[in-house]
Amino acid sequence: MIIDFDPDKSARNEKERDLPFTAVERFDWEGALFHEDDRYDYPEQRFIGLGKIGQRVHVVCFTPTENGIRVISLRKANTREVKRYENVAHE
Repeated sequence: MIIDFDPDKSARNEKERDLPFTAVERFDWEGALFHEDDRYDYPEQRFIGLGKIGQRVHVVCFTPTENGIRVISLRKANTREVKRYENVAHE
């Protein structure tokens, strides 16, 4: 899977959250939870993934591309999101 992203946006994310978009390469896609992000009328189909990078749960927003994904945002999951992930992961 090819992971694409805006390098300037990744640099801002790294500065603000200490989390560059290249970290998505370590995201646990197989164990992640996904849902479509339909909160707004986006110009493309977007998905939100909740899964681990290392031992910590993260949230990645992305859009599918022909050969992979384009990362829109990446952050550490908040307490509510971690609980949701853990509840579903242990079912």
